[in-house]
Amino acid sequence: ILMLAKAKECWEQEHEEREAEKVRYLAERIPTLQTRGLSLSALQDLCRELHAKVEVVDEERYDIEAKCLHNTREIKDLKLKVMDLRGKFKRPPLRRVRVSADAMLRALLGSKHKVSMDLRANLKSVKKEDTEKERPVEVGDWRKNVEAMSGMEGRKKMFDAAKSPTSQ
Repeated sequence: ILMLAKAKECWEQEHEEREAEKVRYLAERIPTLQTRGLSLSALQDLCRELHAKVEVVDEERYDIEAKCLHNTREIKDLKLKVMDLRGKFKRPPLRRVRVSADAMLRALLGSKHKVSMDLRANLKSVKKEDTEKERPVEVGDWRKNVEAMSGMEGRKKMFDAAKSPTSQ
């Protein structure tokens, strides 16, 4: 919070300094106009001076814009050249290298490495039990089952079968 407050103070101070510099620069470059008490010819001369200054500023602005456009075009061309040069060199495909954890730690730590990182030694061995042998699957004729369950009697059997597990 203190850092944010300090940053905000610095930002506000910089903003005030910019505004003060802007006002000072404008006061220096643009003097206040005194048009009271001037004759028609003096006002016309003042307008001619102002128009001449505006033309000079417009010429400078145009020149700066032209230089900026030229520079941006040159930057784009250089970027394209760089991309073309990058495309000509083909990067070789990287090969996957299998390194054990021990070898990696030895490479990183050097002689300091003493602990063995054999992860497979710490794994538990699990016996595979045949679940199929424990639970025999009855394979019968499906047509008999369909015939037995058809009609009202089959529905009654299904209803009774559904009731019996809940009653126990």
